[in-house]
Amino acid sequence: MNNKINSPDIRRKQKEYLMPCVANYYKEPLVLTHGEGKYVYDAEGNQYLDFFCGILTTMLGHSHPEVNRRTKEQIDKLQHTSTLYQTAPMVELAEKMAEITPGKLKKSFFTNSGTEADETAIMIAKKFTGCDEVLVLRHSYSGRSSLAMSMTGNYAWRQPGASIPGVKHALSPYCYRCPLHLKYPDCGVACAQDIEELILTSTSGKVACFLAEPIQGVGGFITPPPEYFQIAVEIVRKYGGVFIADEVQTGFGRTGGKMFGIEHWEVEPEIMTFAKGFANGFPIGGTIATEEVADAMTGLTISTFGGNPVSCTAALATVDIVVKEKLVQHVAEVGDYFFNKLYELQEKHPSIGDVRGKGLMIGVEIVKENKEPDAQTVLKIFELTKEKRLLIGKGGLYGNVLRITPPLNIEKGDVDEAVKILDEVFGKI
Repeated sequence: MNNKINSPDIRRKQKEYLMPCVANYYKEPLVLTHGEGKYVYDAEGNQYLDFFCGILTTMLGHSHPEVNRRTKEQIDKLQHTSTLYQTAPMVELAEKMAEITPGKLKKSFFTNSGTEADETAIMIAKKFTGCDEVLVLRHSYSGRSSLAMSMTGNYAWRQPGASIPGVKHALSPYCYRCPLHLKYPDCGVACAQDIEELILTSTSGKVACFLAEPIQGVGGFITPPPEYFQIAVEIVRKYGGVFIADEVQTGFGRTGGKMFGIEHWEVEPEIMTFAKGFANGFPIGGTIATEEVADAMTGLTISTFGGNPVSCTAALATVDIVVKEKLVQHVAEVGDYFFNKLYELQEKHPSIGDVRGKGLMIGVEIVKENKEPDAQTVLKIFELTKEKRLLIGKGGLYGNVLRITPPLNIEKGDVDEAVKILDEVFGKI
């Protein structure tokens, strides 16, 4: 621990020198100084079990020794070039992505974040189709640029004056709170069927693409029914569009059993985006497309920091570890164990309205009577879990969903520890 760091001083300086949009969790924000594996530590030396991973990003745990070793070696060799020069890490990473992604995805473009990855995907889709109208989902989150905020289906993450025309929001496959007030499976997945009417009534009749997260992240880990994407994507392709799978939060084994989330729904996208856990915390985003679609991206574009050799090396190391340690299968096993423990808590505590997600991407929706969203109780849960040294996330349109996303390599004993804390906290509220 660095004893020179003074938490009250850091909090005061943040308020003075950072923009107010940089918000923090907790009434008294944590000042973190270092992390190791599944733990992080604050300036006072307190240890926390990190079950949010910097928003699903340190998916191998903090300061993973193999990722750090390979990254440090690269820093000593070559730190930066831009995309104007060829480097082995960027080309090797592109080759690796073509190898592990589903279907015919082949050619990549690397950027710095999920926002840029989604922007790139939309640009490619528009060039390929010659159309500029885009379909996205309500409750979705795409990032913080003007286009990304326009695609975001949650008012809390949209800034005034940032709207871009041509973006249409389809109904979210939010079965717990069905927007059509129907019940699955008798509904016939009407939310997906409604995409056709959206196209016919709100577009020119031809669309560039449909961009969707397999499981909606900031939206509160909304998880579509099994038939959803097959129905939705078939409709989109009928009207000339391509499908973009936003794997920023669901990628690289997070959902368990599959390397990428969309594989659970047995649909092959023409374009895929990824970021967050891609390099275990190093800044990188990426967009991959089929050869036919990617080759429409002619003309000049550049990314100064995209394809950075250090970030690409970290990403290669991260992917290698996921494969070598068979974490995709491990997440499926530990995730099933975690879900069963949470189902037991749901039976015990009436404030748990829904438990959903896949693998180690778990949403717990907190409600009052009659499923009324209960954001205030979530705030209480956060303060109590902080006291008990457990870090989790939150989200959802109403701010009432706990987002639980531990490192992919945790063990069942770590799950038991987290569940014990959650049980104690729910008992207090």
